[in-house]
Amino acid sequence: MQVEREKIQIPSGHSFRLLRWSRSVRDVECVVAPGKTEKIVGEGTRWHFHVEMELTLFTEGSGSRFVGDHIGTFETADLVLLGSKLPHYWHTRGNSSGISVQWHFPEGHPFWAFPENLALRELFEQAGRGLRLNGATAKRISALLHEMMQTQGVEQLALLMRTLAQIATSPEADRQFLSVRSFALAAESHYQQSISKAMRHLIAHFREEVRLEDVLLLTDLSRPTFARQFKKHAGRTMSEFLNHLRLQAACRELLESNRSVLEIALSCGFTQISFFNRLFRRLQKCSPTEYRARQERENGRRKSAF
Repeated sequence: MQVEREKIQIPSGHSFRLLRWSRSVRDVECVVAPGKTEKIVGEGTRWHFHVEMELTLFTEGSGSRFVGDHIGTFETADLVLLGSKLPHYWHTRGNSSGISVQWHFPEGHPFWAFPENLALRELFEQAGRGLRLNGATAKRISALLHEMMQTQGVEQLALLMRTLAQIATSPEADRQFLSVRSFALAAESHYQQSISKAMRHLIAHFREEVRLEDVLLLTDLSRPTFARQFKKHAGRTMSEFLNHLRLQAACRELLESNRSVLEIALSCGFTQISFFNRLFRRLQKCSPTEYRARQERENGRRKSAF
């Protein structure tokens, strides 16, 4: 069985890889030098991991973000730092564009020969849970990433070092952990492809009735093995993962439509409104009606500020 692990090739003469895309995270260009790119196939549209760390900025687009055991939405300007071997996946709504930087500085790498870089160890460990950057830090890092696209050689490396330093010294308010726990999947995870198939199936069909038997047939795994490996790779049981997908879709529809709570719950795959309300309150700390009203107030305040 093939492993769904992206094997990244760092360009010759470089210590890291700089990527950009303008329509889909599947159609990516590797920026070798200003004005010089090489087309590659991106893996961001499926559940995968790689030993390299990654910093990804969405300059346009929106959708759902899957990082470790985290499931959440993202919008334009979303900026995330991913640790080594941290599984992730971007489910975009339509076209998107962005910039990504990937590097691998393991123990023994010349990077750690500089004593100043030892201060980055804690940041690299924290990235094992995924870090969403926001506020003034995100704005500064975004500017550095755009500048990186226009440089090469030592100047480009210096910008990467500035980027890492800015993140490491940023205030805690500008850094948000995504995954509850740290992930470090084995490089030869023989179940990765099967779990990836299962997750794609759940994402595509969460509004419908999802039968475990159908998922087991798709993955060709026994019930105990599937349950154990899904929890290991996704950080949640299949039912928890499915409920979070449905709840996330419901939250979006509460903001984007005027439909009733009952209509939204049923359209997102929930069959019992009482269960939907209990789950919503447990995870969002308020009722669906209160959530809609609160978000509308916050949107109103943001609009009045401009």
